[in-house]
Amino acid sequence: MPDIAHEIQTFNAGRDPERLALKYKGMRSSPFVFLRATCHLFYSRLPDLPLLAEAPPVWCCGDLHLQNFGSYKGDNRLVYFDINDFDESVLAPASWDLLRFLTSVLVGADSLAVKKAGAIELCDAFLDAYRATLAAGKAGWIERETASGLVGDLLDGLRGRLRPAFLDGRTELKGKQRRLRLDNGKALPVDDEQRERVIALIDDFAKTRDEPGFYEVLDVARRIAGSGSLGVQRFVILVRGKGSPDGNYLLDLKEALPSSLLSHLTTPQPRWKSEAERVVEVQRRMQAVSVAFLHPVTFGERSFMLRALQPTEDRVPLDASRSGPEAIAEVMRSMGGIVASAQLRSGGRDGSAIADDLICFGQSKWRKALLGAAQDCAGQVRKDWADYCTAFDAGAFSASAQCPSAAAPRTGADTPG
Repeated sequence: MPDIAHEIQTFNAGRDPERLALKYKGMRSSPFVFLRATCHLFYSRLPDLPLLAEAPPVWCCGDLHLQNFGSYKGDNRLVYFDINDFDESVLAPASWDLLRFLTSVLVGADSLAVKKAGAIELCDAFLDAYRATLAAGKAGWIERETASGLVGDLLDGLRGRLRPAFLDGRTELKGKQRRLRLDNGKALPVDDEQRERVIALIDDFAKTRDEPGFYEVLDVARRIAGSGSLGVQRFVILVRGKGSPDGNYLLDLKEALPSSLLSHLTTPQPRWKSEAERVVEVQRRMQAVSVAFLHPVTFGERSFMLRALQPTEDRVPLDASRSGPEAIAEVMRSMGGIVASAQLRSGGRDGSAIADDLICFGQSKWRKALLGAAQDCAGQVRKDWADYCTAFDAGAFSASAQCPSAAAPRTGADTPG
């Protein structure tokens, strides 16, 4: 097996060094953060299991784990709880998303405050709901009126979140004008060239909209967010919106890169105009309701997802020591139903399985084999993390130790275009 340090450095070659250092430091903190940040490693180590090749093809998140579910406001103005990250999305066997999610539960047992047996029970709760939803053959959704437990508490608690307070946490007022804060661990400064290129991209996008003045750029910064994508081209943009200071909007501009699952798949994929179109289109297919503002944009030879940052975006706190194991199990059941619903909702599109095939899959006897594979994958993740920690502590990921001859990067210098 290739050296872990070289594998990780090669995959991340060309990313923004400052944010990449933050990623590497975070990966050292726990095997769960390591799992989140190394989707490419996970799929390069898939076990030899017939289920992983024979399950019906579905539209997949690709990077399904505990932290890739959350709340958002849909384009119908309602707030939903759903899968919220589709950067790695592809058409793949239905078992792939299931395996990665179950592995995340087992690897994340410590962060969930459960023992190994408790983590397996949470996996069972997820699979029970997944299979039951497939058996019904009808996609559901979760919003305030249908949510329960911790998910219901999250959605209810979002009622009081207003834009001015959201802006206050990420910007500072200078007179009557806002500027992005760079002291909150969420953003880093841009240079003049980066600023000019981002403004040019947004200006081009604004020309296609009914209210171009809404997108007048007031400030730009490099955004710090995520785990696996940390270091790719990503910017937070403050725009005029509905007027300064409290009507301003924050936009997230993130480069779309090829899915790291592709090199491990034999499933034929559609031809997309761009990687950003793939991400946005799969998200629209899988989510119950599309997020309120989400667009693929192209600048030069690169493509980006442009979306609004919302006050209503958040995650469910998953800590059994505070809420109790049954409350966490209820969240697992919600997540299992969401995944099955997403597969049913997007069924029949571009080669994905129809509902009848998914109903049959849900009734098949694969549960024991999948849980066993997830436990094997969790063991491999912990081994890889231990090897990573050894390399990290030896200085393999310091700035001076980065490999300049790594393979062609998945992204270029940190400027669009």
